[in-house]
Amino acid sequence: MTEHLLLFPDREVAEEIAQELDDEGFAEVRVLRVAHAGEDDSEDHEWAVHVVEEAVGTSGEAEGGQAEGGLRGRFAALAAEHDGWYDPDPTGSSR
Repeated sequence: MTEHLLLFPDREVAEEIAQELDDEGFAEVRVLRVAHAGEDDSEDHEWAVHVVEEAVGTSGEAEGGQAEGGLRGRFAALAAEHDGWYDPDPTGSSR
């Protein structure tokens, strides 16, 4: 299982991407509001798309490592294309 987090400044973009990824059959896709400490304005936040893929193993597994690398590249490009950014390890498991 792998987890990925894509962050976007626009809610509609996050929801569109989440729908596309859900339609592709990822195990779990959720849109989350990410508020930063001390921000009171409801517009001062980002929108995250949290993706869980159960069919892909961790990078320690030979085949899973290649598939995970492919997902990381795809998600990084998708985030960059929409003025967002990508966190390949949202749980901090490799730290």
